[in-house]
Amino acid sequence: MRISAKGRYAIAALLRMAQAGKDTVVNITRLSEGLGISRIYLEQVFALLKRAQLVTSIQGAQGGYQLAHAPSQISMLDILHATDISLFEKPGKTLSEDAQDAEAALDLVSNRLEQAVEQSLSSLHLSDLMEEAARSQNNYMFFI
Repeated sequence: MRISAKGRYAIAALLRMAQAGKDTVVNITRLSEGLGISRIYLEQVFALLKRAQLVTSIQGAQGGYQLAHAPSQISMLDILHATDISLFEKPGKTLSEDAQDAEAALDLVSNRLEQAVEQSLSSLHLSDLMEEAARSQNNYMFFI
């Protein structure tokens, strides 16, 4: 399975926002610089996240974006449904009319795979990623 750049950038950006705090307004320019992502591309990602009501925009000189929900309420499924549409596209019919039985079998495999992926992604939240990022950061050992 391959998550698109938009999906990866959305997850990384929302993780940074969650680490800053749910009510913290995050400037998209600073966020793009911190992640090493093009600001223009990140703005496109945030337009999708805003449309999906995962973030809200704050206007004004100190404006930016903030999470619309607590990190424990934003799942990876929510994020990827908003930003990575191709991940959830159903394949078209690929076999001839004479191969309906094989096509039905392929549909079963595709449906089971989709259900497993959606179940897994819906149980993984931003708060889980925050915990993993904190654990990962604490595992670094420095020797002098």
